[in-house]
Amino acid sequence: MRVIAVGTRSFVSGFRLAGVEGVEAVTPDEALKTVESLMGDKNTGLIMVGGDVAEPLRSRLTELRSKKPVPLIYEVPAPGSKAVKIEYRTMLRQILGV
Repeated sequence: MRVIAVGTRSFVSGFRLAGVEGVEAVTPDEALKTVESLMGDKNTGLIMVGGDVAEPLRSRLTELRSKKPVPLIYEVPAPGSKAVKIEYRTMLRQILGV
């Protein structure tokens, strides 16, 4: 299964250096379109989204996670950004509708 990084040029470039495929997305809307298109790819197992473009999309990404468990969508802090604590328990409750 493929691992793909989605985010700004600096975010994607770092993963490309490590041998991971990447798709540049400057705006959150571009990132969302890319993630939605990758959700239909049966060969994609993990989508790593840069935190700077994922933050405004967090609720929409949670909806996508709830509809389809694979590929896994994981938010990764972008270079130079502050690490943000994500409450995965809260996210899991949203996904399960509890």
